[in-house]
Amino acid sequence: MTDKISFASDYQEGAHPKIIDALIRTNLIKSAGYGSDEFCQSARKKICAACNAPDAEVHFMVGGTQTNAVVINSALKSYEGVIAAESGHISIHEAGAIEFGGHKVFTLPHIHGKISADKIRELIENFEGDGNRAHMVKPTMVYISQPTEYGTLYSLSELENISAVCREKNLPLYLDGARLAYALATPKNDVTLADIARLCEIFYIGGTKCGAYFGEAVVMRKNFIPHFFTIMKQHGALLAKGRILGLQFDTLFTDNLYMKIGEPAIKAADKIRTALKNRGYELYFDTPTNQIFVVLDDKKLARLSNAVEFSFWEKLPPNKTVIRLATSWATQDSDVENLIKNL
Repeated sequence: MTDKISFASDYQEGAHPKIIDALIRTNLIKSAGYGSDEFCQSARKKICAACNAPDAEVHFMVGGTQTNAVVINSALKSYEGVIAAESGHISIHEAGAIEFGGHKVFTLPHIHGKISADKIRELIENFEGDGNRAHMVKPTMVYISQPTEYGTLYSLSELENISAVCREKNLPLYLDGARLAYALATPKNDVTLADIARLCEIFYIGGTKCGAYFGEAVVMRKNFIPHFFTIMKQHGALLAKGRILGLQFDTLFTDNLYMKIGEPAIKAADKIRTALKNRGYELYFDTPTNQIFVVLDDKKLARLSNAVEFSFWEKLPPNKTVIRLATSWATQDSDVENLIKNL
């Protein structure tokens, strides 16, 4: 425990009260295991309806790194790799989980976390034109996230362009939605769940960072990865008490809760951004979601760290540091006010 105000991450709190109530209410109900229970089935129907994808498959896993590792490992053959931004979560913040599974990550330059359709096309066409390609790992999948690692958003037109290149080049498009609720909640977003389901072969809806105790819901085109249930089991990613995952997502997709749960985080982040600008702080760049990146000199860094917990992001010369402040669905107004006072 600490007396500091914490804006270090967006998964520090427990779960939304409606999830807690649902878990208590159903605690003594006996149900089948491994995601075959009535709660998981109900959650699948609600997710498919929200995505306007009635024939999609929905599978539940515990965490983001586990989900990325299982999906990518099962979608790719032994000689294939995945394309991602240099800043992508699978590129830098998953301890080499993808490489540990035997697959190369091809990194592309990014603009504030986003890669472009043109850069994807260029990488693929360079591979296709290489006379030694039979000796090389083949780039066969594209990974993006919404929001990106920098809290930025792909617009609908950007996502459509990427999807078009992927389908032209027969590359499955995989979208990491660990913070998807915050993307859906910001007024600057023009991408819906139905758009994502239409444009991606596979994606996941984040729960861990978006109001659940834990859990991610993988949505994929039917039979995109045959025997995915069995592959999950092989990877140790199949939860025996799958009902705990299903019940959480069933609650998140009741009465449009998932579409609204990120709104407090966006309002809090906007208030913090405005205060930072008004007080002369330098934003690394502006973001529309719940992650705020601030440039601090060593003196301000030391002073702020006495009262506030935040995430280190990167060093900037000379003697400057980029930090990240993250709000969540549960961020309290009092914490926002205290942070602003400490600025």
